Amino acid sequence: MTAALMNTYQPLELSFIKGLGTRLWDQAGREYLDAVAGVAVTNVGHSHPRIVSAISEQAGLLLHTSNLYSIDWQQSLAQKLTQLAGMERAFFNNSGAEANETALKLARLYGWRKGIEQPLVVVMANAFHGRTLGTLSASDGPAVRLGFNELPGDFVKVPFGDLEALEQVQRKHGQRIVAILVEPIQGESGVQLAPPGYLKALRELCNRHAWLLMLDEIQTGIGRTGRWFAFQHEGIVPDVMTLAKGLGNGVPIGACLARGRAADLFTPGSHGSTFGGNPLACRVGCTVLEIIEEQGLLENARVQGECLLTRLRAELADNPNVLAIRGQGLMIGIELKQPIRDLTLIAARDHGLLINVTRGKTIRLLPPLTIDEREVGMIVRGVGRSLSHVSSFGQ
Repeated sequence: MTAALMNTYQPLELSFIKGLGTRLWDQAGREYLDAVAGVAVTNVGHSHPRIVSAISEQAGLLLHTSNLYSIDWQQSLAQKLTQLAGMERAFFNNSGAEANETALKLARLYGWRKGIEQPLVVVMANAFHGRTLGTLSASDGPAVRLGFNELPGDFVKVPFGDLEALEQVQRKHGQRIVAILVEPIQGESGVQLAPPGYLKALRELCNRHAWLLMLDEIQTGIGRTGRWFAFQHEGIVPDVMTLAKGLGNGVPIGACLARGRAADLFTPGSHGSTFGGNPLACRVGCTVLEIIEEQGLLENARVQGECLLTRLRAELADNPNVLAIRGQGLMIGIELKQPIRDLTLIAARDHGLLINVTRGKTIRLLPPLTIDEREVGMIVRGVGRSLSHVSSFGQ
């Protein structure tokens, strides 16, 4: 890493100069199968010709005017997203953390409107919602919070998937609670799936106590799990939902959607974003949604995700290093018994496969939604061979 960059990342000595579909090429011309997709970002693949065309044409027309004026592409994207999600209103910004900050501000306003002086938001153990001070407060894990201990304290944490813990929190803090913020699948903590029926139970709990159900779908949204949004697998609708990552396919954009009592909390001046919802980002967002729909990528994510899970479980059934394999759609985690040093480097260098390891010991697979059956086989073989080449743990 160059000395001119702050020491925030530990990148591999690997740099790419070209991408197309599910593939990337490095400076030496070597080809790689991308099973990370920029951490669930390039859902429709690299350099999709429709995306290239939209960016190129819009760059030649208009990049930015600010939200002092109406932006047609912003209104079009808001209409598309709210229709797909069963929501009513959208606010656009530039990242997932900003989208979650927007949701937290809505929760604060909701509490203020109800006359609650010190409102609380229920969050989950092992959650990750971003790296601003506010979203760090709602997140969990010593690595992301180290050195930032004096954080806003308007949160109460419960174990993910534990309904009894929520009931206990309600009995203790019920008069102050205004919302629950939860990821349908905890991506950063190792692709941890909510138990069946959990989101539906949260919906009922929020209805009963007049709380806002706020879903962080930054990683799970935009087709990643085989539906437009992960909550649709449970047949519910949240009050607030946050999006980013796959919405722009690499162009920075975040969104916070709301409905019902949460939809009209903001008034002019209560929130804003200089770059949020600019013509370029929103045109790309509209194009991404069109591509997913026209190419049938929701169904492809479901089918190829099931295939990938089945084949991984068969391939790795006898591997002593594997503790569990879980996932939904094209969001899959392979939990290992112990961390394996340089596993991502081994996979890239020896097998031309790009993977991610989160929380030290969970291989996270997030390939583009365009992946086909042959590429599923390449991922399975690459992961299996990479693990078989490791003779010791924790070194």
